[in-house]
Amino acid sequence: MIKVGYPCINHSIGCKTDSRFKLKNYSKERLLQTVNNNLSCLLKVLNFNLDNNIYFFRISSDTIPFASHPICKVNWKEEFKDIFEQIGKFINKNKIRISMHPDQFVILNTDNRKILKNSIRELIYHCELLDALNLDETAKVQIHVGGVYGNKDLSIKKFILNYKRLPEIIKKRLVIENDDKNYSVKDCLKIYEEIGIPVVFDTLHHEALNNGENIREAMLICFKTWNNKDGMPMIDYSQQEKGKKPGTHSKTINIKKFKSFIEKVKDLNFDMMLEIKDKEKSALKALKILKELKKSR
Repeated sequence: MIKVGYPCINHSIGCKTDSRFKLKNYSKERLLQTVNNNLSCLLKVLNFNLDNNIYFFRISSDTIPFASHPICKVNWKEEFKDIFEQIGKFINKNKIRISMHPDQFVILNTDNRKILKNSIRELIYHCELLDALNLDETAKVQIHVGGVYGNKDLSIKKFILNYKRLPEIIKKRLVIENDDKNYSVKDCLKIYEEIGIPVVFDTLHHEALNNGENIREAMLICFKTWNNKDGMPMIDYSQQEKGKKPGTHSKTINIKKFKSFIEKVKDLNFDMMLEIKDKEKSALKALKILKELKKSR
């Protein structure tokens, strides 16, 4: 059974899991209030998802604003220990898959020491959040490989070198995805072969950048990079918004295209994150389609 999910925001329940504020307005009180609201909303979203058979969710990077910034001196893991425990028990009890996806400024193959340091701090925060929820290694933190900087082979080597230096708290959760400009599935596979990092397959990125593999072939390549401890292979599914620049995610799911995709891969096992702008609305449509296709077999 494919687990279907959506990222970070739910438009149906009237609260936000990713509220934040400007750095100039930082205070301990403001942080604690914002985090409390974000975590309370996260639990509401997860309850909504469970009620609607949505068993995959991407937690927002903004759950704890400024968690990786030097200004944050709050021990947020201790401050919110009880609600982390409550949310974690809910996730584990109901077998909900969780992931996170830091912003594009997280770059591991950079030459800039400050950017690398900040990237590692951000990754540690994400992993500490998942640890605070008591989630196992199947809860992944997903990033892009990074820039090419004029030499892709050298940039791949830099990623591998910097990965090897990462603390174990990051290594056990980190996964990479193919992107639409720099690193194809084939490029990601080169990295996997050196360090064993799982590869998340992104459908829309593959349409823009590939080496001639069809979607099914590319998915199978990525799926071989996942071990039992990593859980079910993850994919990102999205569709191109008509009339917009390449790579723009669609506002809502195109049912005909989605059915065509599922027909090609219906015998494969994976968890699917829908990167579509209307979030849970498209997730519910996708689940309905999957249910109908299952009945018709």
